[in-house]
Amino acid sequence: MSTITPQKFEKLRKSGQPLELIDVRSPAEYRECHAKFARNVPLDSLDPHMIMESRNGSRETPLYIICQSGNRAQKACEMFYAMGHSKVVTVEGGTQAWQEAGLPVVRGEKVLSLERQVRITAGILVLTGVMFGWIFHPAFTGISAIVGAGLVFAGITDSCAMGMMLAKMPWNQVSPECENGQCSD
Repeated sequence: MSTITPQKFEKLRKSGQPLELIDVRSPAEYRECHAKFARNVPLDSLDPHMIMESRNGSRETPLYIICQSGNRAQKACEMFYAMGHSKVVTVEGGTQAWQEAGLPVVRGEKVLSLERQVRITAGILVLTGVMFGWIFHPAFTGISAIVGAGLVFAGITDSCAMGMMLAKMPWNQVSPECENGQCSD
């Protein structure tokens, strides 16, 4: 799988090469802060064929993919590879590395990151299972066991169903006007 550092991407962009960069984070994360030249295509709605078809004649030029730290971008690249599109490149370190390199970003409203939402939700579910198991019936500790098993599965497979569900929640969505940069808030 091909990768590029944010610095090399910027060097290519400054040399005048037409580069296409997509950000696969949730719309809310994208709105909070994104690389200036990126457009948002959330991972949960990514359609590799549609994106490649919409690139009119530039299918042979690389498509660059970025996320927060590189994990979701790598998953997106795997989706493109699985569909037979190999001209995709992950931006190493994602938006975090992009910012640390001092490259231009667009900042918006601050949001709670998806990773923090997952940790908070998992913690609440585990605590609820333990408390209900202690107060009402021991069977409620099964909630904690299910969450624990889910976290182990997520760690092994590097995919998080809870994160995917949370990404679809209304607070993680952005209205179409805001996606086009025309919202007032």
